Amino acid sequence: MYAIVETGGKQYRVEEGAKITVEKLTVDSGVEVALDKVLLVGEAGGLKVGAPYLDGAKVTCEVVEHLRGPKVTVFHKWRRNDSHKKTGHRQDLTTLKIKTIQA
Repeated sequence: MYAIVETGGKQYRVEEGAKITVEKLTVDSGVEVALDKVLLVGEAGGLKVGAPYLDGAKVTCEVVEHLRGPKVTVFHKWRRNDSHKKTGHRQDLTTLKIKTIQA
């Protein structure tokens, strides 16, 4: 069984026992989180598709850790001005372990 869930403005395909890295969630490590924005659930019998979300469906996850993503360099250069600006960014992320999918 698998599901498509939405969190942090992005969509993820999840299965039981899998680990995913999502945008930072404001919960502590080791806490269970329920993702209730389930768009689709696929089973052996077929698909259940929401419009836009499935009623009563949720995915239960455990927060494994909080981490920071790789550094992204942002470089702006203005032509003919001999000037530039260089900055960097690291995104805060959360790793989730999928426990159960309820449809």
